[in-house]
Amino acid sequence: MSTVSEKSLREQFSNVPNQLTLARLVLSVAVFALIPLGFYVAALVVFVIAAATDWIDGYWARKYGQVTKLGRVFDPFVDKILICGAFISLVAEQNSGIAGWMAVVVVGRELLVTVLRSMIEQSGGDFSASFAGKLKMVFQCAAVIASLCLLHQGGVLEQTGMLPSVVLAAAWLAVLSTIYSGVGYLFAAAKFLRV
Repeated sequence: MSTVSEKSLREQFSNVPNQLTLARLVLSVAVFALIPLGFYVAALVVFVIAAATDWIDGYWARKYGQVTKLGRVFDPFVDKILICGAFISLVAEQNSGIAGWMAVVVVGRELLVTVLRSMIEQSGGDFSASFAGKLKMVFQCAAVIASLCLLHQGGVLEQTGMLPSVVLAAAWLAVLSTIYSGVGYLFAAAKFLRV
């Protein structure tokens, strides 16, 4: 029995979408190492590649019928590692334009959604990503990219152009969309758990 499940797990890990998710996890760790070293351009390039694999693995899984139970858990988990880790790493960088409370909102929402997803899927429900959740990911990625560009240019205190305003706008969009999508998931979970 365990041999069958081990084989199934190996097969799930060997499909392309899950390999891409695994690559995203490795790239996430590289981003977290590069930011405190001050290699902001390298961190930016690696982050963009990592974020791109999130879109590619989902597209591949749906197009070629390679959606797996492992992928349904592993993919959102790695997304959370990438985004939460990037926000936390940027908070630690002086003049990144990302405030500590913003990282708390992002991490708090991701923890909440993880708990809700677990409760609903254990009850047999489907808790797939909503459009608001996907849009939130876009704004969060934009905030990280803008912040890394700003840090490469010397940080908030050194800037007089538009870049600090772009970072501020992207960060606020990320926070507001994070809260909005989190509330949406709360209502969806409440509706499902009442049934």
